[in-house]
Amino acid sequence: LPSPALLQVAALERQIFDFLGYQWAPILANFLHIMAVILGIFGTIQYRSRYLMMYAVWLVLWVGWNAFIICFYLEVGRLSQDRDFIMTFNTSLHRSWWMENGPGCLVTPVLNSHLAPEDHHVITVSGCLLDYQYIEVLSSAAQIFLALFGFVYACYVSKVFLEEEDSFDFIGGFDSYGYQAPQKTSHLQLQPLYT
Repeated sequence: LPSPALLQVAALERQIFDFLGYQWAPILANFLHIMAVILGIFGTIQYRSRYLMMYAVWLVLWVGWNAFIICFYLEVGRLSQDRDFIMTFNTSLHRSWWMENGPGCLVTPVLNSHLAPEDHHVITVSGCLLDYQYIEVLSSAAQIFLALFGFVYACYVSKVFLEEEDSFDFIGGFDSYGYQAPQKTSHLQLQPLYT
């Protein structure tokens, strides 16, 4: 099973590259995911099954979001990267950071292009070892893989916590700590009170 630290590092890595590419929708989703991972870690440390259940529900949504990202970058159905600016909430023409900064990519500005809006420039990208779409798809696939393991972990640990709560004997549960009920005597016996 992946450690919580690995889940957190993967989420932070994704957040950094989405910030560099001004991808506002993924930034918001990554922030929520980081908070959910923190809640999941807290639930594990504090034996809180409710936090783990919330984490498991979030992971189902997280898998759906990452599946959407895969479909978006592979342009499944009517999705188009050239037409839809969903990742930036239609506020800018920015693309994935990996488009210009991928491994082996050579960026060449196109001068005097009529295609560019006033404050933008047109570039050509060539020589990439792996196109940015596939880097984004691989990143989302890794997130789905980690989320599936996290979901199994959260469900299992939550089940263990709930079973432990159900098996605790509240009436005689303190026998293992050396607590003994007061003996009947003719005079009042004082017992220490533990809270």
